[in-house]
Amino acid sequence: MTFELWLSAGAVLLLLAISAFFSMSETAITGSSRARMHALSESGDERARRVNRLFELRDRLIGTILIGNNLVNTASATLTTAVLLTVFGEVGIAYATVAVSVLIIVFAEVMPKTIAINDPDRFALKVSRPLSIAVRLLSPITIATEWLVKMLLRLFGIKLGGDGAGLSASDEIRGQVNLLHKEGSVGKGERDMLGGLLDLQELEVSDVMVHRTKMRAIDASLPPEEIVREVLSSPYTRLPLWRGEPDNIIGVLHAKDLLRALDAAAGDAAKLDIEDLALEPWFVPDTTALRDQLRAFLKRKTHFAIVVDEYGEVEGLVTLEDIIEEIVGDIKDEHDAGATGVRRLRDGAVQADGGVPIRDINRVMEWRLPDEEATTIAGLVIHEARAIPDVGQAFTFYGFRFEVMRKQRNRITSLKITPVSPREAAENAAARPAMPVS
Repeated sequence: MTFELWLSAGAVLLLLAISAFFSMSETAITGSSRARMHALSESGDERARRVNRLFELRDRLIGTILIGNNLVNTASATLTTAVLLTVFGEVGIAYATVAVSVLIIVFAEVMPKTIAINDPDRFALKVSRPLSIAVRLLSPITIATEWLVKMLLRLFGIKLGGDGAGLSASDEIRGQVNLLHKEGSVGKGERDMLGGLLDLQELEVSDVMVHRTKMRAIDASLPPEEIVREVLSSPYTRLPLWRGEPDNIIGVLHAKDLLRALDAAAGDAAKLDIEDLALEPWFVPDTTALRDQLRAFLKRKTHFAIVVDEYGEVEGLVTLEDIIEEIVGDIKDEHDAGATGVRRLRDGAVQADGGVPIRDINRVMEWRLPDEEATTIAGLVIHEARAIPDVGQAFTFYGFRFEVMRKQRNRITSLKITPVSPREAAENAAARPAMPVS
């Protein structure tokens, strides 16, 4: 074999190495963690800064890799054909086709990409400098190619750079967390906490408040001795005070303030001025976003607010703990009631209080009942039934059978929820969204 043939063979190997570099770089950069690169960049890693700059020039980067890969692959195929044609004659063209295909697929594509995908962050840092140089060198060709492609696409009525319906940052994080949970890297508790944190921007105060029918408040006109007994028997440290009618909230009494005043009065409750001890009530609209309410709690350094509707009528109350529970789940202490309102039955069904929030039962049971039209389980049944059902009535929708167990006046207080088979759910859905069953 002559010197020229050896030189051509060496050039082919060099071109394959360059092709392998581009393939490895593409996999490493696209597979690397942007969050980790950002953290390394903030700590002063220059290589990570280069990777972040390449992220910002994503179109230019992809164009450079594609152009570079195709140029070197085409050149290597041409040189290999020339070498084998000289050695074997016309049959060398067939040999060249097979040889080039094997060399490019194995050594310039599959092998380097497999190596890079096993540790993309490390390889992204290693290739950042030479890849940045390649982007600068091929920049004129890349820009010209991008312009030509855009012109051709425009001829066909295709416009680039329009408003896309891409995922928001919140949806991307949620999807990544769900994927990690599915793979076993993130536990259910951690997934629910992160999901609850992301949900704060979508929820309103009305979704987590304690409804006024469940509020524990004190009549300010009661004798001080009785008010002291009410406070001591309550599991809560803050209690609204009302006068005249329960909706007329005049203050919020803190148990610690009451005990301090009682101690100062030598235990004589009759000497206490309850209204003077009460804090001024803070009223917030029921449409306030939870994220905004959390910030307001932190800014005002208070943990308690009265929720009102658009007409100023009292809807309920919300505390800092209610918002935190949306993130971390139920917080129970020695003074809280033991029941959460959800009890699993032996037959696989669930007995739930009517006032249990849909979000809570979804979190506990890992269900996906909708909460757009109603906040509580009872509200969902009433919405779907389009009426207030009687005890014993049952409805099937969303893949569950809801049976009314107990009722007080117009309020559903207890429900039995049973998952149904897909066939039964499909039959009921075909008939109507919510069908009473006997």
